[in-house]
Amino acid sequence: MNTNTLLSLPLLALALGGFVVGSSEFIIMGLLPEVAADLNVSLAAAGLLVSAYAMGVVIGAPLLGPLLARLPRKQALLWLMGTYALGNLGCALAPDYYWLIAMRMLTAFSHAGFFGCATLMAAELAPLHRRASAMALVLSGLTIANVLGVPLGAWLGQASSWRVTFAVVAVIGLLALLAQALWLPRMPAPPANSQGAWDGILRKPVLHALLVCSLTSVALFSVFTYIAPLLRDYSGFSASQSNGALLLFGLGLTLGNLLGGRLADKGLPHAIPLALGSGLLCMLVYYAFGSSQLLTLALLFVWGVASFAVSSPLQLLLVEQAGDSASLAATLSHAAFNLGNASGALLGGLWLSANYGLPQLPLFGAALLAVAALVAWPLPRLRMARKRFEGQ
Repeated sequence: MNTNTLLSLPLLALALGGFVVGSSEFIIMGLLPEVAADLNVSLAAAGLLVSAYAMGVVIGAPLLGPLLARLPRKQALLWLMGTYALGNLGCALAPDYYWLIAMRMLTAFSHAGFFGCATLMAAELAPLHRRASAMALVLSGLTIANVLGVPLGAWLGQASSWRVTFAVVAVIGLLALLAQALWLPRMPAPPANSQGAWDGILRKPVLHALLVCSLTSVALFSVFTYIAPLLRDYSGFSASQSNGALLLFGLGLTLGNLLGGRLADKGLPHAIPLALGSGLLCMLVYYAFGSSQLLTLALLFVWGVASFAVSSPLQLLLVEQAGDSASLAATLSHAAFNLGNASGALLGGLWLSANYGLPQLPLFGAALLAVAALVAWPLPRLRMARKRFEGQ
């Protein structure tokens, strides 16, 4: 079933689900100091809540991927969103630190499955020449969560309690579940030859793209996990001002995601490494001039654009290269991103624990981005080779 417009109720329902998932995943960044104080743990220990969520995605993706591929996409999405809403309610009611880690991992199990199913369903609903843009629209829910969900959730958590924030996310999750039940079309289960087969995943281009997915997230989350203390202690923002700064970062993410979809549809060469290089430059300038609040705001916006301009091109590349394993590849891409999230949060925490200094953390992130850009440089050749193959 195709549609000539990307502004359709089914795609909006999928984007709303992405908003819920993105809010729950990223909202913890703006509340790390509050969670750490309430649960009586260190800031580095609170950062492990990010790693626990990411590892839940990594573990859940290969386990759920083949199972979800046997179900009609709508049925799979409803199960996943229902689990996500209940998991966030469990976070809100967590009696201690370890219960919160367990609930974060439970919600994370459905994360990769949701985005894998949702992006593929979006691609099936869109015209062939708008596939990447349709996938980007679903992911825009994730980025809009950073524009609205993260700063508003941080403000709500600081004004009342971080538990209230997670409870609100659970309620929005139930609304997303209702929207998907009403608006998503019923579609048959994927054919037997695409039910999570691993043959396509083991191709070198797919493994290469999955590696880049992880490396980009390692670089991003080594810094972004600790963005709240960075903005407050290094750049001199108050708690309320840092929420406004996060709003700018989220606007950059949204624009970067949509820009990445357009670049992927047009097949622009070297879009991925150039975006990574732009992020590297932002980190270097922030390290040198992060005490300037006005410059910091501009850098946050540009960093957000660069950070998510890589998502849709990588997603489309994986789906194209994986062939009959596209469903599993889409799911594993989010596992790869979240493996990077977990590793980045852990590496950033180790950096801080080793007393290298919070102001020097962007320099560490820049070094990681340099590695990611170098590894990603050959990726555009893979898609061009695919086009030549299809044109023969």
